[in-house]
Amino acid sequence: MKLIHSAFLLVFLQFGSLEGRKGWRSGRGNPQPRRAQQSPPTRDRAEAGVEESFSLDFTAVGEGNMDDFMAQIKNLAQSLYPCSSPNIKHEMRLHSLENTSVVCNDGTPAGYYLKESKGSKRWLIFLEGGWYCFSKENCDTRYDTTRRLMSSTGWPQTKIGTGILSSHPEENPYWWNANMVFIPYCSSDVWSGASTKSDKSDYAFMGSLIIKEVVKELLTKGLDNAKVLLLAGSSAGGTGVLLNVDRVAEQLQEMGHKGIQVRGLSDSGWFLDNKQYRRTDCVDTINCAPTEAIKIGIKYWNGVVPERCKQQFREGEEWNCFFGYKVYPALRSPVFVVQWLFDEAQLTLDNIHLTGQPVQEGQWLYIQNLGRELRNTLKDVPAMFAPACLSHEAITRSYWMDIQVKGTSLPRALHCWDRSLHDNNKNNKNPPKGCPVHLIDSCPWPHCNPTCPTIRDQFTGQEMNVIQFLMHMGFDVQKMAQQQGMEPNKLLGMLSSGS
Repeated sequence: MKLIHSAFLLVFLQFGSLEGRKGWRSGRGNPQPRRAQQSPPTRDRAEAGVEESFSLDFTAVGEGNMDDFMAQIKNLAQSLYPCSSPNIKHEMRLHSLENTSVVCNDGTPAGYYLKESKGSKRWLIFLEGGWYCFSKENCDTRYDTTRRLMSSTGWPQTKIGTGILSSHPEENPYWWNANMVFIPYCSSDVWSGASTKSDKSDYAFMGSLIIKEVVKELLTKGLDNAKVLLLAGSSAGGTGVLLNVDRVAEQLQEMGHKGIQVRGLSDSGWFLDNKQYRRTDCVDTINCAPTEAIKIGIKYWNGVVPERCKQQFREGEEWNCFFGYKVYPALRSPVFVVQWLFDEAQLTLDNIHLTGQPVQEGQWLYIQNLGRELRNTLKDVPAMFAPACLSHEAITRSYWMDIQVKGTSLPRALHCWDRSLHDNNKNNKNPPKGCPVHLIDSCPWPHCNPTCPTIRDQFTGQEMNVIQFLMHMGFDVQKMAQQQGMEPNKLLGMLSSGS
């Protein structure tokens, strides 16, 4: 009832505000708007003389359908948004850490970008991705080629968030009004390191310490009043979420902030420690098998892993905790996993390089098996979104609202997960009816999901449809149709529709 009363109060306050302001116009929004479906700007509607009302159907509450009623409330809030948008700051501003001993690889100050949202008790802290380095030789190469991932020198003073970091409700319908924090990745250690710069390595690796210091500083900027803190990240940042989410929760509890619900959102960080398609020597980051790179790296970085996961393995085998399916069961904090079933970074590590030439049959079989293995490791994860696409990273992409699994978009799935956690129940045993949180494609081929991002030939840059892509991948329509006991034309039709 408290929620209903709050909703009523919000509506009446907004009505009162509207009554006292002439010239304001609004339209009914879509519960999950997209840029392509935006309603006309407020000014255009006013000039056209369109007078629209904010009718609310209160019978939905009486009938117990809070979903419909809250959707109406959301429509109202979104229709009011253009009126106040000039006063909303969209930029995140750079802050260097006050603790100058916590630094990037090269000793320059670590930091974070912050966009405060006064009045909001929700905070989103995002960990940037960008591979890693695990020896002086490949760290030197990384420093020469992608210095921004090892140094804060040259970082811009402001940053505009995209996807789940956007402050525009049409791009980010459920989190747009949260306090946004972006932590640049400049530690090259999968957010695990805890070592200072030394003569041995010439670099500092302080990923885990950077997160700790950022959280500590944010407590002086409003985080102390938060109800929810969502630690999110993509790629190496997604793995960083799995390694650090419990540590952040413990840090806040130890500092006396037990009321803050800490959650994780791991995007494209659920890597497998499988055998490479073609084994190569562990020389550089791209060609080194994940297990070998992490075994070397965790010592080089003085990497730390969640204590509960560490206890499951013998001394010297802590590297296992960098792999999602091994660390996840040990986590106390609720975590939502976003993972492409055919992750491009995983395929690169496995030495499957999709160039302009069709892949061989052995590679094609390997790719299909990768999807099956990923699907198998995710089956017991209660909150997850796993499309059968060939891609990497999702939650900060401009198309993140367009991808669907079984008719549900990623933002919608995250919203359902939010609702299921009102009682802070990690296992999500009773998600809201009609609001799924466990979403995984069952079709077996890359891009068999018709909502996958656009496919481009890596050699020519040209867009491809699903059939062209599968042909490019060496897909044998005749052979596969025969195996499935159907006509080739029928199989092609199923592929075109994403069946």
